[in-house]
Amino acid sequence: MAGVGLAAAASWVPCRRRGWAVVSFGFHRGLSALLARKPERAPWWLAACRQKTSVSFLSRPDLPNLAYKKLKGKSPGIIFIPGYISTMNGTKALAIEDFCKSLGHAYIRFDYSGIGNSDGNLKECTVGKWRKDVLSVIDELAEGPQTKKDIEMKGVWAMPSKYSEEGVYRIQYSVIKEAEHHCLLHSPIPVNCPIRLLHGMKDDVIPWHTSVQVADRVVSKDVDVILRKDSDHRMKEKADLQLLVYTIDDLIDKLSTVIN
Repeated sequence: MAGVGLAAAASWVPCRRRGWAVVSFGFHRGLSALLARKPERAPWWLAACRQKTSVSFLSRPDLPNLAYKKLKGKSPGIIFIPGYISTMNGTKALAIEDFCKSLGHAYIRFDYSGIGNSDGNLKECTVGKWRKDVLSVIDELAEGPQTKKDIEMKGVWAMPSKYSEEGVYRIQYSVIKEAEHHCLLHSPIPVNCPIRLLHGMKDDVIPWHTSVQVADRVVSKDVDVILRKDSDHRMKEKADLQLLVYTIDDLIDKLSTVIN
């Protein structure tokens, strides 16, 4: 996720699309006072020449068409979510666009249904409908290495991996959907035996924090998390294998003592 330090009034929303960040300005009051201050000089990224970005419309079956403006660029991209009754042409939206343009990052701004250039009746709008607007923009307009819609249509996810000779692991969509029924971290894990979790802190596939979460969720009281600072995802170096063997040997002694 990328962040833009534009006042403390901004709130970041986790985005379902990899490589995109969402910045939302809701019912905040402190920002107006900040913008009212006249700076000694404008930020360097506002000095960039503004290029006209044409208004486009996102067509949605049974839902109002959404007006939006999209700036192509590199990842991570930024999506601006307006505040209540605000449009995509506000001061903050344009300032962030200039900032993204100066650095070459992708950027999307849009109008909620019933507001600005988007279709719809404001009197009929609700927070739930505007939430759907946001999800539509994320799912339909943001671009990334892969999208959920592409996976559903193709039936397979080409997951980039440096551990594959082909450069990707091809995972069937059916495997992904079925795996949703086996998520463990949302509730206590009913395992009540000695547990040792070994994790490399340079693991770029599964963050080492996951092992800490697992340790917190299992009901067993005898849980150790062992982190190796210079180990990666595979942990197959000599020192890693030694640690693995020593850990298993220690567990065997512990269990043998309990049994005897």
